[in-house]
Amino acid sequence: MRHTRSLAVLAVSTGLAAALSAPAQAADATVSILHGVPGATVDVYANGDAILEDFEPGTLTDPLTLPEGSYDLKVTAAGAGPDGAAVIEANDVAVPGGANVTVVAHLDDGGTPVLTPFVNDTKATAAGQARITVRHTAAAPAVDVRANGAVAFPGLTNPNEAKADLPAGTVSADVVLAGTDTVAIGPADVNLAEGTNTIVYAWGSAADDNLDLAVQTITGLHSAPSGVPSGSGGQSATSGWTPVGVAGGAAFLVGAVAFAATRRRQDVRA
Repeated sequence: MRHTRSLAVLAVSTGLAAALSAPAQAADATVSILHGVPGATVDVYANGDAILEDFEPGTLTDPLTLPEGSYDLKVTAAGAGPDGAAVIEANDVAVPGGANVTVVAHLDDGGTPVLTPFVNDTKATAAGQARITVRHTAAAPAVDVRANGAVAFPGLTNPNEAKADLPAGTVSADVVLAGTDTVAIGPADVNLAEGTNTIVYAWGSAADDNLDLAVQTITGLHSAPSGVPSGSGGQSATSGWTPVGVAGGAAFLVGAVAFAATRRRQDVRA
């Protein structure tokens, strides 16, 4: 896989200095990258070295192991080269040892491209529990996400996340405009799988009508896991949200921010 090979080069080239200077006990980090900027195929550089080329919107890389350290990240138009104009740039991005991190290139609430690193929660879940994480990385207004009629994730705004551990099984979920009982999407039944962290990202722009979603699933979070927690990337990744899964659970958030944006534009016109 092209992305995998490129990120492996990063581990050797940009990570070598950090690995040599770090204490012997320093742990590597697991890093995934999500491209959530609509309409831009890009190249991604870390410390001046290309790690991803022709990276398309909506793509979530598989998790890679990188040395602990600090990275200067730069995103350019595809083919522009390391000295090309930066579409997004962030210096001294910390990659903590032993952490599971997803770096998201996305739009802020005003529509400006930014980079946001999220540390994924890989703590063990209690027996019979599942974890759900919702991340708002779209140029869109705030929403409340409810489970079984109670607000689980209130006032979620860009670039924030909300998460909860719930009993594995089926919950009734819906999404309302922040601070109201006005239902935007749902309710619908969502099945949560035991021992997983299902991470749903809303990305894109409500104003440009191109909101979309990406889903990342981290497995092996049982109280006595048989191995190191891992993950899967991409919009078609297997999710603990079945049978409505990605199409149902993530659609709540995407639909709600679109509904809220439309409602806000109508209020402005009124």
